[in-house]
Amino acid sequence: MIRFETNKAVAVGEAMIEMAETGDNTYRRGFAGDTFNTAWHMSQIPNLGLSVGFVTKVGVDTVSSEFIAGMRADGLDISFVGRDPGREMGLYMIELYGTERSFHYWREASAARRLADDKDWLTQSLKGAGLVHVSGITLAVLCPAARGRLVSVLAAARARGARVSFDPNVRPRLWASPEETRQAIKAMLSVTDIALPSFEDEAALWGDTTPEVTIQRIHTMGVAEIVVKNGAAAVTSWDGEQLVEVPCKSVVGIRDTSGAGDAFNAGYLAARLAGHTPVDAVASGQKISAPVLQHFGARIPKGQVPSLVRSADLRDAR
Repeated sequence: MIRFETNKAVAVGEAMIEMAETGDNTYRRGFAGDTFNTAWHMSQIPNLGLSVGFVTKVGVDTVSSEFIAGMRADGLDISFVGRDPGREMGLYMIELYGTERSFHYWREASAARRLADDKDWLTQSLKGAGLVHVSGITLAVLCPAARGRLVSVLAAARARGARVSFDPNVRPRLWASPEETRQAIKAMLSVTDIALPSFEDEAALWGDTTPEVTIQRIHTMGVAEIVVKNGAAAVTSWDGEQLVEVPCKSVVGIRDTSGAGDAFNAGYLAARLAGHTPVDAVASGQKISAPVLQHFGARIPKGQVPSLVRSADLRDAR
């Protein structure tokens, strides 16, 4: 079973200004982004002794400054949030259709597209990390050369003892073609220890017929620990020895599915860093993600985290 050398987690990726629909053509402004959502939820879990940082680039405008101040206030390590005077944060809007959603993006000038331009800076940002979390969106917003630098830096971090987790989180319109997507994901999986795919994405991109097929395919690429999310269906987990299905409890009062997978990743990875088994970590991920479905936007209200953690029974098991 995978072990971690330190309790420091670092997520790498893009954070954006989020305009989340709250009904009656009213929107609430916030900040979100898949790896940021995961890092933020991890950082709000008390009593685990985790250090959680976010590596990205933003602008020098007042909104970017507000984002950084919010992360600092919420306890994230912001040491490697770079400022780019020529760019700013991207923006996206969530449009709801019942409980499902579609997204509209404005991210061409996003500073996060340059987060891997400086290899030395990126290398320094991962020093001392026990876990580095990356997503397919992180890869997609980078140019091919920067993508290659990121994979190279991750390989070096692994050589120093870090573990790498990866959620493919496939967004087809961010990629030039399915073939480009597959090649980039293959390269990323070559430096991945924990894969956290969603079956719907894997079926669409690779033609997988079951979560078990997804696990078999990813395992052949050398990934030791694989967890396949599947909407309201059971989560299928492989820890290198045991294949387990963990049913999902039904969730009432669903308002918005945005960010649920990111919150699952947070609960799972936090539990693993704290010494829980993969099966117990799946249950923690499910409990952390369920309330996200009951709120508008990709993150639950900060004040609800302590009671949520108690219900998930997340504690330091090391």
